[in-house]
Parts: sequence; C-alpha cells; structure tokens
Amino acid sequence: MDHDLTSFDSASGPRPTLREIFGGFLGLGLISFGGALPLARRALVDQRRWLSAEDFTDLLGLCQFLPGGNVINLSVAVGMRFRGIPGALAGLLGLIAGPSLVVIGLGVLYEHTQDDPHVRHLFAGLAAAAAGLLVSMAVKILLPLRNKPLAALIAALGFVAIAIMRLPLLPTMLVLTPLSIYIASRNAQ
Repeated sequence: MDHDLTSFDSASGPRPTLREIFGGFLGLGLISFGGALPLARRALVDQRRWLSAEDFTDLLGLCQFLPGGNVINLSVAVGMRFRGIPGALAGLLGLIAGPSLVVIGLGVLYEHTQDDPHVRHLFAGLAAAAAGLLVSMAVKILLPLRNKPLAALIAALGFVAIAIMRLPLLPTMLVLTPLSIYIASRNAQ
C-alpha cells in the first residue's frame, strides 16, 4: 500500500473543520468504553461521512501497522488528512481529552474511597467485564480465520510467543509479519 495520508479518495461529505475534527473525536472518546474501533467506523463512515468504507479500511490498515493504539493513530491520520498537522492535533486531543479527564476524576475518587469494600467489589466487577470484552474481541477477530488455517496458525503463533513464552512484541512481529505477508501472497495467487 503506497498511500500517504492525503491520497485517499474523498468521501461524500464536506471537509471537516478543526472544531468538527476535535468534537467528533471528543465524542468518540467519551462513548467508546472498552473499544472504539466499531464506533469509530460508524462515526467516520456512516454518520459524518468523512471517509468511505474503503478509505476507512485502507487507513485503518495503515494505522494498525504503526506503533500505538489503532484508534489513536486513526484520529491523527484522519485529522492529518483533512487539516494537516493542526488537524492531527485536533483529532488526537479530541480523542484523549474526555477519557483523560474521566480517568483523572475516577482516580481521585478511588483514592478517597479505596478502602470501602463496596468500591473494591465494584472494581472487581469492572475487571471481570473488561476481561469479557477482551475475550469477545478475540473471538470476533478469530472467527473470520476459521476457514483460513494458515492465518489461524500465524495468530496462534503470535499468541504463544507473546502471551505464553513472554517474548517481546517487536521481535515477534518482525518474524511473524513477513511470514504472514508471504503466506497471504501465496494464497492470493
């Protein structure tokens, strides 16, 4: 994929302003507890029409390859595409401002109530819900691989290397990424 951030085709909607980029990602950051990716697609493609479905997929593919969180990278990329560096900053700040304030507020509240057994039970329940969300997302990612045994093998190797053997992410990705590209190119022929 030889795209720069501005080479994607225009979606049907108008070019967003800095304020709209900030506000769009602020709203996304505030409502996306547990994972923003499905909500980001809906907001950027279906609701605001800043990107076409194909543009979103292409841009997300680029953002997944970059280090950092996918939706954080996406906020920077979308802002950069429409408004350059100021847009990238607006998207990033919009995405992290709301959740940062919520986390800081909850941290202050927790510091004052951490010895309360009800609060401890609350956080134990939140941890269980977060684990459930993680398992749910893993299943959603794995389901499309059920008919692709080599892709499932690469995913399994990644899991074993990182989660079980505790190998560092970067070297694992440096080995598995070229291997998966090779396998995908062989299957496409």
